[in-house]
Amino acid sequence: MKTLPPCYGVIPARYGSTRFPGKPLADILGRPMFWHVHQRASRCPELCSVVLATDDERIRQAAEALDVPVLMTRPDHASGTDRVLEAARALGVPEEAVVVNIQGDEPALDPAMLSQVLAPFADPGVQAATLARTMDPAAAQSPDRVKVVLDRRGDALYFSRAAIPWGEGRDYLLHIGLYAFRMKTLARFAALPPAPLETREKLEQLRLLENGIPIRVVLTECLCHAVDRPEDLELVRNILMEQNR
Repeated sequence: MKTLPPCYGVIPARYGSTRFPGKPLADILGRPMFWHVHQRASRCPELCSVVLATDDERIRQAAEALDVPVLMTRPDHASGTDRVLEAARALGVPEEAVVVNIQGDEPALDPAMLSQVLAPFADPGVQAATLARTMDPAAAQSPDRVKVVLDRRGDALYFSRAAIPWGEGRDYLLHIGLYAFRMKTLARFAALPPAPLETREKLEQLRLLENGIPIRVVLTECLCHAVDRPEDLELVRNILMEQNR
């Protein structure tokens, strides 16, 4: 029976945000948003540790006050992936271990999603993985919803903001932005320059595909409830209160 390598979770928590400055510190039921994400992620049995990676002293102080493991990282990272890599290196993550980039704006995260994205790494050939779920054809027309098409093995063929695949009677798959990488693949990904399709689509994951690095896609039934703007907080508060009941 194949077993998973050691798995680590990193939650990038940047203070600056064009649409929602200070988002990781947004109050949700008396706790900052990052606390909820960390609590949820820590319930994943496959993760040996979950750490917050921030660039801001206010977030660091709040995390330490709530006993959330936190690392300070550079303020000039171009993406959350780069911040995750810096944190993973600081933790001394081995090359064959797996690192999950856990979105810091998912306070209602279902821990099962982390288990699902980690499961493929029992296969030594899998280098990166992400999630997708079926979506309504009408919603697939929105460029804000990223779609993915798969090959017969379940690896991603392409990600796009366009409604792919073309044609009637097709199922659309919504990409869920939760990523896991082997440490060596994460380092290689961050070292590669932005690729042409990545730049056109504004989708970082296309850098992997354009450089021949396959991404295993796991289908899930779980829902995401990301906080993109302040007005999203009320919905997430209601979801959490309902779950608590």
